[in-house]
Amino acid sequence: MNYRFGLIGYPIKHSLSPWIHEQFFKRTDLDGTYSIFEIEKQISFAEEMKKLRKIKLDGFNVTVPYKVKIIDFLDEMDEQAKQIGAVNTVLCKNGKWIGYNTDGIGYMRSLLSYYPDLDKSNDKRILILGSGGAAKGIFYALIHNGYRNITIANRSMDKAKQLSSNVPSGVAISLQQAEQTVNHYDLIIQTTSVGMKPNENSSIIPLRSLKENAIVSDIVYQPIMTAFLKEADALHSNIHLGHTMLLYQAQYAFEIWTGKRPKMEELDQALQKILEG
Repeated sequence: MNYRFGLIGYPIKHSLSPWIHEQFFKRTDLDGTYSIFEIEKQISFAEEMKKLRKIKLDGFNVTVPYKVKIIDFLDEMDEQAKQIGAVNTVLCKNGKWIGYNTDGIGYMRSLLSYYPDLDKSNDKRILILGSGGAAKGIFYALIHNGYRNITIANRSMDKAKQLSSNVPSGVAISLQQAEQTVNHYDLIIQTTSVGMKPNENSSIIPLRSLKENAIVSDIVYQPIMTAFLKEADALHSNIHLGHTMLLYQAQYAFEIWTGKRPKMEELDQALQKILEG
C-alpha cells in the first residue's frame, strides 16, 4: 500500500513534518508520501476541505490556525480530542474523517522515554504553566496516566480555574504564585510560546528556588535550549526538550494512520541538528 498523508495549516512551508514522516516510512518499511497543503486565511476553508476530500488522503495533520476550525468538517472525534476541543490529526477511513489530538499522548511518550521512573509514581506534584491548547492536551494525558496532583498557573486565573476544575485535586494559581512556590513541584511544564524565537531571551517565570531533582520541561523547540531551560540547567535540574514532543506526537499520528509505531532511536539528535542549523 502506498500511503498518502499531509499537513494543513498556515504558514507551513518550512514545516519539519515531511522530514519526520519520511523517517517513519523508512523505519517501518512502508511506502508513502507526506505533502504540504498551505491554506491562506483569506481563502474559503470550506472549499479547501471539499478539494481535500476529493484527493482521498489516508490521513492528515492539522496545525494553526485550523485545529478548532477543522472540527465542523469531521464525521467523528475520539474522546480526548473532544475533551481538548482541538484536533491535530485526522484519519481518513471508509469515506469518513475521524479527528484525534496527539499532543498530550505524544508529550507523555516523550517525557517517559527520557524519565521512565515518572511512570512508577503518580503522586508527583506537577505544575503546568499556561492553559491553552497544548496545556489542555498535556493535562488530560497526565490525568489519563493517573496523575492527580496538578496545578495550573496562568495569566488569566479564569482559564486556569476552568482547566484545573476537571480533576478534584486540581489547583489554579497565578504566575506570580507559581514563581513563589516553584520549589513545591517535582515536574514543571512550560506550555506557552514564551521564549520562542525571536523572543528567545524571555522566560515565563524565574526558577531560582527549584526543588532538587525536579524535571523542567519546555514545549518550545525554537530555540532548542530556551531561556527557561537554560536557567533550569544552570541550577543542575533535569531538563526535557520541546522538539522531542514534536517527534512523539507525530509518531502517534503515524500509528493512528498505519497501525505501526516507528522506532525513535537517534531521531531526536537528528532533528536537533536540523533545528540548530
